Amino acid sequence: MSNVHIITDSACDIPDDLIARLNITVVPLSIRFGDEEFVDRRDLTPSQFWDKCRSSSTLPETAAPAPGAFHQAYEDAADNGATGIAVIALSGDLSATCQSATLGADGFDRVPVTVVDSRAVTLAQGLIVIAAAELAATGASLDDVVSLARDYVTKTHVIGTIDTLDHLIKGGRLKGARALLGSMLSVKPLLKLENGVVVEAGRARTRSKAFAQLHDAAATAGPLAWVGVTHGDAPDVEKLLELLDDLTVQNPVVVSQMGSVVGTHGGPGIVGVSWITA
Repeated sequence: MSNVHIITDSACDIPDDLIARLNITVVPLSIRFGDEEFVDRRDLTPSQFWDKCRSSSTLPETAAPAPGAFHQAYEDAADNGATGIAVIALSGDLSATCQSATLGADGFDRVPVTVVDSRAVTLAQGLIVIAAAELAATGASLDDVVSLARDYVTKTHVIGTIDTLDHLIKGGRLKGARALLGSMLSVKPLLKLENGVVVEAGRARTRSKAFAQLHDAAATAGPLAWVGVTHGDAPDVEKLLELLDDLTVQNPVVVSQMGSVVGTHGGPGIVGVSWITA
């Protein structure tokens, strides 16, 4: 029987209970505050990251895992009986993580390894991982698991709103972010992933109107297979969840605290809605 193991990276923002239940391996990125460096989700939980982010005068930075970290994950999976490995990594246009996953497979021939660029990040990436892991748990082949993941890459979307542009501007992750800065006091910018990179998706006058636009984007996307909500320690995320209650989704809605990889660039208060169309 096929035993496909799913590997991803810590940008996925999948809740710990789902990672454990679906036996997903998460290769962590690193996060650095000045001279202090931490292993994401090992040395620094999402909650600890946000506490530190608020108290630090230094903008945090992230770094992709080394290829050797992925190679070791492949070795461990093979040791534990994997007959194939599917790696679903964060967008290759945002990080060298996908490249590291590919390089980590060089010289590894114990079992087949296929790396899939999710073209996404945070829970948009995470939903693809969860769906692939659920299929793998049924005994599906590596080809079938990879086919599902690649199909979902084309059907996955994420849109969010932020409270501050400081992190995106300093981190250089949003083209034209400075153009938004002058009107930041009177609007809440909306951002989305388009072709693997972050772009502006609109503006709202208030946080509540921004939430309404997030809801409407998902509600008008068509039949929904998966929906996820992730946030950067946002105290008002329940208001968004209440709005999303009217959505018809094939699978339970996934809610998670955003970790340091995306939080570093989005800043405190960021809230995102991800979905995969059926």
